[in-house]
Amino acid sequence: MIEVKNIIKTYGSGDAAFQALKGVTFTIQDGEFVAIMGPSGSGKSTLMHILGCLDTATSGSYVLDGKDVSRLSDDDLATIRGQRIGFVFQSFNLLPRTSVLRNVMLPLVYDAAIPLEERHARSSAALRAAGLSDEFFGHLSNQLSGGQIQRVAIARALVNDPTMILADEPTGNLDTMTGEIVLGTFQRLNEEHKRTIVLITHEPDVAEHAERIITVRDGLITSDSKNHKRRRALLAEASARQPV
Repeated sequence: MIEVKNIIKTYGSGDAAFQALKGVTFTIQDGEFVAIMGPSGSGKSTLMHILGCLDTATSGSYVLDGKDVSRLSDDDLATIRGQRIGFVFQSFNLLPRTSVLRNVMLPLVYDAAIPLEERHARSSAALRAAGLSDEFFGHLSNQLSGGQIQRVAIARALVNDPTMILADEPTGNLDTMTGEIVLGTFQRLNEEHKRTIVLITHEPDVAEHAERIITVRDGLITSDSKNHKRRRALLAEASARQPV
């Protein structure tokens, strides 16, 4: 699904030039749950902006779902963002005095070809997939808890049926217990709905919820490995579900 090859990102020029990414290469397969982890200043946020088509690399290539998006125009990048990428941010970015259902419908209102009934149906399905029951659909977003708000944001990311969900520090504003619930939602979307998820974080405990962890430091990938703890947990859960 994702192929990043020798991505370099340079800010400034001449003596003031700074290389945030120094030749990053990796692939992500359809249906993977990958955490990109690194401390502040490691280059992970720059990489997130490139993966999300919010910025472009100075050199190198980025292929998303078979399409090379490295040199697209701003308008074309906006189309890719709207159709293929679902964003979940630390700050939620919901309209506080708008209902849960209408917040989730927002990405659909710009497509006049989608009837109102279908917008309602798709938004309701996305909310249920994110773990919210129908009783919350009419609530204003400022009437919800932090974890519920983040699940509304996840539903909004799902509503356009994107190729990839890109989550940027999605538990940063949540307490530990609520964060675990939200991360569990991502795991369920990955395992049961086969969603491809890329999680950006600086916290090892958060990264442990993914099945693969890519570590970035000083603009380079320093490790890329399967998360054996997560794999063992998945095997244990699968074993527990088997009939005796």
